[in-house]
Amino acid sequence: MADLRDLEEEFGRVLRLLEPNTPFAEILAQTHTGTSARISAAGPSVERTPMLAGAAIRAWAGDHWAEVATGELTGHALAGAARALGRTLSKRSAGAAPGIVAASRRREVHEVARAVGGLGPEELGDRARQYRKWALDVPGLADAQAFVTVSDDSRLYLNTAGAFQYQVVPRVGASVAAVAIENGRVEHDWIRLGGMGGEEILDPVTESRVRGAAEGAKALLRAKSPPTGPLTVVLDPTTSGVLAHESFGHGTEADQFLRGRSYLQPLRGTIVGPETLSIVDDGAFTGGWGSMYFDDEGTPTRSNYLVQHGRFVGILHDRTTAAAFDTEPTGNARRADFLSRLWVRMTNTYVVPGDLTIEEILDEANGGVLLEQPTSGMEDPLGGRMQIKVLRGYRIEHGERTELVSSMALSGRVLDVLRSVRGVSRVDRLIMDGLSYCGKGHGDYVPAGSGGPYLLTEAIVGPA
Repeated sequence: MADLRDLEEEFGRVLRLLEPNTPFAEILAQTHTGTSARISAAGPSVERTPMLAGAAIRAWAGDHWAEVATGELTGHALAGAARALGRTLSKRSAGAAPGIVAASRRREVHEVARAVGGLGPEELGDRARQYRKWALDVPGLADAQAFVTVSDDSRLYLNTAGAFQYQVVPRVGASVAAVAIENGRVEHDWIRLGGMGGEEILDPVTESRVRGAAEGAKALLRAKSPPTGPLTVVLDPTTSGVLAHESFGHGTEADQFLRGRSYLQPLRGTIVGPETLSIVDDGAFTGGWGSMYFDDEGTPTRSNYLVQHGRFVGILHDRTTAAAFDTEPTGNARRADFLSRLWVRMTNTYVVPGDLTIEEILDEANGGVLLEQPTSGMEDPLGGRMQIKVLRGYRIEHGERTELVSSMALSGRVLDVLRSVRGVSRVDRLIMDGLSYCGKGHGDYVPAGSGGPYLLTEAIVGPA
């Protein structure tokens, strides 16, 4: 497939076809390739993602956006799609398109310094095989599965205001899952990571970490049942990241506000947590799984405070919602691919680290439980409740982690959990959880990172 930039002249002709019928039109062209290797007891499997290539063409129709998509990046197919779109528009759709600001006219090219070209199918298979061997070297383990994936997503954005934005976003990820079985009881543990970048993303997949996951699966065979009821809880960094995603995730996407489907709508500007609590969504986070250079409307990504020192200060916007709220777009307009609808979406959402040490957090959590390794999260953006499931936990006594307990679920009203935050730890380096995808609408999954420090709060806990 040719470089998308080679088609700039063709895309320009398509936009000119639409100019007589609309005050503003834009094209988002995309190519996507990927390769994954999986090694399990069933044997090796290496899969190449079929090449995805095409373009979404969108135009302002006076009071709404109209768009078409084509899976062929040829002059004939692009022109045909543009003419079909033009027939849905009036002779000249009245009214300026919403949110066309200076950022809509930027001309930039973004490519990473260290690409993933060296990670071909054979290399991925070798790495997955090595990761699985490290796990199976632990005595008493029943099985292990290793997965490694790389992808390159290229997007070119042009519009009739003169914008030209090109980016290549390489994503690399890996997971190793270990399974232990004893007397009919099955437990598992894993490591999982991913990010935007090159081979360096895999550097943390070390033998010691893989063996640690294998030992963790074995340890869970003897874990006690978790405590239940309202408890003091400490969330590990990955779990506090899921809390950030679920608590101020979909509920802060501005299209939810316009549809009257966010419990947070009447709370803008109010205190929702202690002064030590801040939550950010950052599409420009270096190396984040959900990072990119610009969104699918050509708006550069950036760091956006959602909660700042306990106050609910920000919501996430595309151009249309930004115009409705008389503000600027935040770089959160995202399509899963050129065939999918554009939504306001999260990128990398995290709790901002605080000042306490983990020892100080545990001292304050006496009689509580530490939750580790989130497995899933759910949020009700209308009702304001959430649930987070984790793989394991530890009882906390006298500032120490003690008895290991099995999988459990944290639940409750989002605002109750946030207002109960009593401690936020510092971290040496904030790391985004990788390989996570967030859905909206009928699916439309996009890469979404999350992270944070250790967090001390109150919540309802019970078996998962």
